[in-house]
Amino acid sequence: MPADVRIADWAHGQTVCSHVPGRVIVPDRFELLREIDVTIPSPARIYDYFLGGKDNFQADRDAAQKALSLPDGRKLAWANRKFLVRAVRYMAKNGIDQFIDIGTGIPTSPNVHEAARSIAPKARVVYVDNDAAVLAHARALLANHNDGIEAIYGDIRYPSSLIEDRTLRNVIDFRRPVCVLFVAVLHFLTNGDDPYNSVAVFRDNIPSGSHIAISHIASDGASPAVMSTIQEAYAHAKAPAIFRTRAEIKTLFTGLEMVKPGLVQVSDWRASGRKPANAPALGFIGGAGRKP
Repeated sequence: MPADVRIADWAHGQTVCSHVPGRVIVPDRFELLREIDVTIPSPARIYDYFLGGKDNFQADRDAAQKALSLPDGRKLAWANRKFLVRAVRYMAKNGIDQFIDIGTGIPTSPNVHEAARSIAPKARVVYVDNDAAVLAHARALLANHNDGIEAIYGDIRYPSSLIEDRTLRNVIDFRRPVCVLFVAVLHFLTNGDDPYNSVAVFRDNIPSGSHIAISHIASDGASPAVMSTIQEAYAHAKAPAIFRTRAEIKTLFTGLEMVKPGLVQVSDWRASGRKPANAPALGFIGGAGRKP
């Protein structure tokens, strides 16, 4: 079934609240469809293509193919996805049963709630994204799950609005430890968007014992040609690809105690098996921090 038909079927009858500074717009049931512009590449749909998904359009595929011209480009995407799953399972094994997935992307199994509930069967999860296609898919996936799992519209650039979202608050109890996931999302924020503030607002509102997990593309060790290829791939997308140094990414964990092994390649974070013989062309690093 073509992606446009699938999105139309799944979005039918769904509604979502759009964030505009100072007010909330509650659209009619076809608003999701009107928000999907298939001519502009979407980071979420590009990533879906990286992972072998079918919920993407030609503009997304064209952009993705530019990025996939790098060696092992698709492997890096899967390494990041596996980092997410390992991080969620690590948190669940250590007693955390509440998760907020910021910039969740098109659903890909195992999803956060599946990974979490494989350890903690009653885990509660809120998926957050500002992409209409993502919300259409997420809400379809969750149609038969009304027990502590929600998908909401949210813009990472307005973290205080996310924290105060009524649906999120109905699912997540901020008096108990929670894990906030910023996986492959902060590198779509410019310095003007202030990703450091987005993380800090959540850090300041979660209780002691909570964790934050982050993955981010890094400029360290990447050649100018590699960075240029990625930047060109996202040049006409809804959000640009922003490289940061390892030191800048480490700053995102300010106020947190790093979980071993610290900030490393996503493929190496608490992973079993041998490390790749050669370093990847693109640095994709991740880690998790605990709020003391």
